Amino acid sequence: MTSTPSSSGAAALNAGADSNTRSGDKTTRLIIASSIGNALEWFDFVAYGFFAVTIAKLFFPVGNETVSLMVTFATFGLSYLFRPLGAIVLGWYADKVGRKAALLVSMSMTVAGTLICTVIPTYESIGILAPVGILVARLLLALSAGGEFGSATAMLTEHGSKRKAFMASWQFSSQGAAALLAALAGFLLNALLTPDQIASWGWRLPFAFGLLIAPVGLYIRRYIDETPPPKKSVAATGEQAGWKLQTLRVLVSMGILSVSTAASYLMLLYMPTFAIKQLHLPQSTAFAATAVSGAILMFGAPFMGMVADRFGRTRVMVVSTVLTLCTIYYSFVWVIKTPTLWVMMAVMVWAGILKAVYFGSLGVVLSSIFPPETRVRGMGISYSLGATVFGGFTPFMVTWLVARTGNPVAPSYYLMGCAVLSLAAVTVYHLRLKKYL
Repeated sequence: MTSTPSSSGAAALNAGADSNTRSGDKTTRLIIASSIGNALEWFDFVAYGFFAVTIAKLFFPVGNETVSLMVTFATFGLSYLFRPLGAIVLGWYADKVGRKAALLVSMSMTVAGTLICTVIPTYESIGILAPVGILVARLLLALSAGGEFGSATAMLTEHGSKRKAFMASWQFSSQGAAALLAALAGFLLNALLTPDQIASWGWRLPFAFGLLIAPVGLYIRRYIDETPPPKKSVAATGEQAGWKLQTLRVLVSMGILSVSTAASYLMLLYMPTFAIKQLHLPQSTAFAATAVSGAILMFGAPFMGMVADRFGRTRVMVVSTVLTLCTIYYSFVWVIKTPTLWVMMAVMVWAGILKAVYFGSLGVVLSSIFPPETRVRGMGISYSLGATVFGGFTPFMVTWLVARTGNPVAPSYYLMGCAVLSLAAVTVYHLRLKKYL
């Protein structure tokens, strides 16, 4: 029996709808799988920042609170020196074996580092082994993060979607989600537990929560599709593959990353400590402000990714950088002169908007700088070096700047310098480097 034209058309329409549904499901699964490791890493690092004062007392008791806090942040920063090693090893693995395989390895290392933070005894119980254990945990997390960003971003941009900025932006949306969850966890802990309970065991709960997320991430990553093997690109052959161009790619990428990395670490990791130590605000204020900023980044980054796909990636990055350069000093002055919850909220909202605008384009721009067969290594090394130079040591540097100068506005100078560097790097990428890609 032959089908009528109408029935054939209906069948084709249903088949197309089913295909679109399957494609949408695969895209959603890909976004979750690629972003969950980054979210767990940032959840861990924001939690570390929230409880830096407590961790300093429990694991680095040197007698002076400022020195103890600086040692805590220095340990955090020291671990970032291992990010480039993770980028090289896991990046090579991802480029040779596959993005999916590298993501599974990096997630396993993240789980191990988070587990140590959850269960390790304090200095009072095991002495010098306590700070050594914290350092080992940070090293594992740093090695994992070194390979995580490049593998996950490559996975998101290489699956054939035309909305590449939108896809890559979910890496940064996950950072916002992690900050939001960590802030809510910190707020609830401070509301429900006494200071003694937090110092005794409550500070471990966010890390334990991260461990609950990890098995879900491992399961989802195991069942995503691998990206097609990278094809040999013109940009990777002949004179263009020389070390000068590769060095230029890495340096430009680091420059592009500088303002976004410094802003993230300054606003999400340092600002809670700044609010408590310098402005003498309650911890709940810092948690609430960070939660709002995280929520803006969570929803704003994908939206700005769509804007970047439509109107141009470097254009929106320049807008964000210029606004950061022009407003960050006055934001610090305002919050210092009027140290209230609502002022802190307003500053963090503005910071969240600026980051969301920049992050909407950042992932796809970094991905486009490197050819497919070395993309994960290139992005990973650039991101790791950028995170080490402009991120890992940012809390230590700004804490030192404030202590050295006695000026609580000093952190804004650091961020303004990073904004100038990023503006120059984006300009170089747009005017010169893009012709090689």
